[in-house]
Amino acid sequence: MTFWALIILTALVTAVFLGFSLLRGRDTREPAAAYDLRVYREQLAGVDKDLARGVIGEADAERVRTEISRRILAADAQMQAQTAQAGPPRWVTITGITVVSAFLVGGAAWMYDRMGAAGLPDQPLSLRLEQAEILRAERPSQAEAEAAATPAPLPELEESYASLLNQLRETVAARPDDLQGHVLLAQHEANAGNYPAAYKAQQRVIELSGDQVPAEAYSHLAEMMILSARGYVSPEAEEALRQALQRDPRDGPALYYLGQMMVQVGRPDIGYRIWTDALRNAPAGAPWADAILAQLDELAFRAGVFNAPEPPAPAIPGPSQDDIDAAAALTPEERQEMIRGMVNQLSDRLATEGGAPEDWARLIAALGVLGEGQRAIDIKNEAMEVFAGNAEALEIIDAAAYQAGIAQ
Repeated sequence: MTFWALIILTALVTAVFLGFSLLRGRDTREPAAAYDLRVYREQLAGVDKDLARGVIGEADAERVRTEISRRILAADAQMQAQTAQAGPPRWVTITGITVVSAFLVGGAAWMYDRMGAAGLPDQPLSLRLEQAEILRAERPSQAEAEAAATPAPLPELEESYASLLNQLRETVAARPDDLQGHVLLAQHEANAGNYPAAYKAQQRVIELSGDQVPAEAYSHLAEMMILSARGYVSPEAEEALRQALQRDPRDGPALYYLGQMMVQVGRPDIGYRIWTDALRNAPAGAPWADAILAQLDELAFRAGVFNAPEPPAPAIPGPSQDDIDAAAALTPEERQEMIRGMVNQLSDRLATEGGAPEDWARLIAALGVLGEGQRAIDIKNEAMEVFAGNAEALEIIDAAAYQAGIAQ
C-alpha cells in the first residue's frame, strides 16, 4: 500500500501543478492590442509636448493627433474582439484538467496492473542471498542433471580409432587397477565426446593415485562432469573444483567453472570476483581466459558493476625457479645459447601473433645485450610501424632502443 500511496500522491501533485500553471497563465495573459494602446497613448502625449516646445506646428499636430486617434480606436476594437474570444470558461478548463488527471492516473494504474508485477513482494538483498543459498543447496545432483539433459550427439570416429578405443576399453575392464590404462581411457573417451565415460575413468584415476593427486586431475574430472550435464555445475562437480583449488588456488579451469557455478546459483557478484582474480594470473593464450573475457562484460552488468575497470591482461609467463636453477648450472656459452633460444622464441611469437609494446621493447633490449645490433634496429623499425600513432607505445620502444645502444 505504501508504494501505491506514493505513486498516486505523486500523480496528484503533478496534476495540481499542471492545472495551477494553466489557470495562472489564463489570468495573466494580455492581448497584443493592449500593448499597442499604451504605445499610441504615449505617442499622443508626445505630440502635445512637441507642440509646446515649438517643434511642430498646430496644423501638423492636429493631423498627427487624428492619425493616432484612428489607430487607438482600431486597437481598442481589436482588443474587445480578442477579449470576447478569450477561450472557454474557467469551469471548462478545470473540468478538462480533472479528466486528464484521472485518465493519466487511472491509465497508469491499469497498465501497471496488466503489465507490471503488482503482487510481487519486496526482494531485499538479504532475501535474495538466502534464496541463492537455498538454490545452491537444493540444486539437482550430477545423475539428475545428466538424466534431464539432452544427450549430445557423439562425433563420427574413424574406423581404426574406434577399434583401438574399443580395445582400450576391454583392456582397462580386464585390468581395473591399471592406473596408466585409466589415464589413457579418460583422455580418449573425452576425445571421442563420451564425457560420462571419461569422468568415470577419471574418478578411477584419482582413486588409484592415492594421496598424490594433482590439481589438474580434479579440474579435469569436474570439466568432464560439467560437459556431461551440458554446462551445468552439479554439487559433485563443485566438490571436484574445490579439491583442485585446495591443491592449486590458481588453477585456471577450476576458477572458470567455479565462477560459472556461482552465476548459475544466483551469485553473479561472487562469480565476477572469481573471474577477475583468475585473469590476474592467467597465462597468455589460455582458452579459459579467453572464455572469461568473452563473458565478463555481461557478468559485470548482472553483478551490478556498471563502471567495471578494464579486465587485467593475461600474465606473460616468466622463467620458473627450476629454469633459474638450471641456468645457474650452465657454462657461460650454454647460458648464452639458452638466452638466444628464448629471444628467438619471443621474436617468432611477435612475428606471428603480435604483442604488447613491452614485449617488443624486451626483444630489442635483449638483442642489444646479445650484440645483434642490426637485428635490433630491424625489430625497432618494425615496431615503429606496428605502433605508429601510439605515442605511449613509441616512447617505450624508444627507451628500449636507447638501452640497446641503437638510438639515433
